[in-house]
Amino acid sequence: MMNMDGITDLERLAMRERPKGRPIMHQSWGKLLFMHWRIDQKLLRPLIPSQLEIDTFSGSAWVGVVPFTMWGIRASLLPPIPGTSAFHELNVRTYVHHQGIPSVWFLSLDAASKLAVWGARKFYYLPYFNARMSLDQTGNTIRYSSSRSDRRGAPAELQATWAIGECLSRPPGSTPDSLEIFLTERYCLDSVHQGKLFRARIHHAPWPLQKAELVSLNSTMIESHGLPTPTGEPLLHYCEEISVDIWPLRKI
Repeated sequence: MMNMDGITDLERLAMRERPKGRPIMHQSWGKLLFMHWRIDQKLLRPLIPSQLEIDTFSGSAWVGVVPFTMWGIRASLLPPIPGTSAFHELNVRTYVHHQGIPSVWFLSLDAASKLAVWGARKFYYLPYFNARMSLDQTGNTIRYSSSRSDRRGAPAELQATWAIGECLSRPPGSTPDSLEIFLTERYCLDSVHQGKLFRARIHHAPWPLQKAELVSLNSTMIESHGLPTPTGEPLLHYCEEISVDIWPLRKI
């Protein structure tokens, strides 16, 4: 299948191939929930650099809120970095492409690690903010809370509770649903610094996704960017754990 921007599923999945060279960093992500809503492209456009095109699926742009926990952060060939052994993170994102390469564009990222916030801002030019965050799990139910404490960003909070569902199993040799590919199979992140476009590659195994059911959600994460409150129920995907390699930021 092909979306309206002319990037096929096969072209998107080709980005799963491991980039050349050695990654600069390894980390693990888990207890991760993708929450996605459709959004009017015209609302997003002022928030996206002019060099980038908004990526759409069947004519629709999407915005996502993704809470998770990160751990095991280490530089290549080195032990884990002290002070970053495990912390919670939350990002607000949309999807873009440039020269036929699909990427993630982060509107904001909140983290409960001052060192991680400093490093990501300095070395990847990403809009990270300090936040107070917590995660509690009882059985298959996860309660996640975040409150931004960083004055560099607008006030933003999230309280979410969800129930973990069954695995999205597929027959051998089959491919994920096209929308699932579009929203989750992203192996580049873009950023802009002093008007110049940069990109970093990431690599991981295909997402071991599970279903999820939203129990409750109170959030101003999307609204903190001047966007309207999303309407309708979000599309949910959950991941228990995945290991990720990250390459250095490169100027495009």
